[in-house]
Amino acid sequence: MYFKLVTAVVSIAVICVNFALAQKKPAAARPVIFAVLNDGKSVEPIGYIGSRGVITTAIDGASERKVLNAFHKNYFAKGKAYPLIFGGKSAGTVTVVSSDPRGECVNYLGTVTTKTTRTPLKGNIMGLATNAKATPPGSGVRRLPTPAERAEVEALVRSEFQKNGVPETATGNLRSHNLTALDVDSDANAELVGSYWVDLSATDRGLLFFIAQRGTDGNYGFGYSEYRKVAQSETMSEDIKDVDSGVYHERLLDIFDVDGDGVAEVFSYIMSFESAGFNVYKRKTTGWALHFEGANYHCGY
Repeated sequence: MYFKLVTAVVSIAVICVNFALAQKKPAAARPVIFAVLNDGKSVEPIGYIGSRGVITTAIDGASERKVLNAFHKNYFAKGKAYPLIFGGKSAGTVTVVSSDPRGECVNYLGTVTTKTTRTPLKGNIMGLATNAKATPPGSGVRRLPTPAERAEVEALVRSEFQKNGVPETATGNLRSHNLTALDVDSDANAELVGSYWVDLSATDRGLLFFIAQRGTDGNYGFGYSEYRKVAQSETMSEDIKDVDSGVYHERLLDIFDVDGDGVAEVFSYIMSFESAGFNVYKRKTTGWALHFEGANYHCGY
């Protein structure tokens, strides 16, 4: 009887200890993907990557305090390091320096240092960072277009502007933030992602974002494009120069295969006065379609 009682007490104690340890064990960090911005000096979460590549929003400047605290603790701890994604492949390291979940207008980001084996991040050359595994790894291709590629695509750009009512005379002076060659499926055929604009008047702009791909005939065509007209009176600053500097333009971040199907998704960034927009595009049979659309509130203008 005494032996049975002691055995029972010991068993209960072991169960209690195991339960306590289980309660204290931190939950595994969910896969998350970040935009690497500000010349590689800050990261902002785009979202969590779930089953089958489904992306859901993580945090923004309007999130509840407990949500922000938990995210910063799990993902923005000082010294936390993430692979830098450039051309869909690891190409360096992004390391957290600091973050402040209570900070005004900065509670949605982490301050980082970026070390890269590729082109340094600066201005419109941005990237991604993630704790998710790319299976299979991306191609690593990210480069300037060849003169022939640029000429062919810019002919498409002029035509697309004109389809949207832009006078032919206005398309004679194309301006761009970037035109980048990538290889989303490692087939040695470059996809081209670009952000262009034209002056419609002294105070109006026409903006165009696109993903171009080679067709079966060997020629480039737009697999996705979106045109937007912006007037100075529609901007919060009422200064069209802010649009020329990049506000409201959709620009490339990089590519990353979120669902492991061998075709990387295209990630883009849209800066505005009070928030940032993040879009993710997935290739379909006949082109590209929006896979995820998110907006992170930053701060009142």
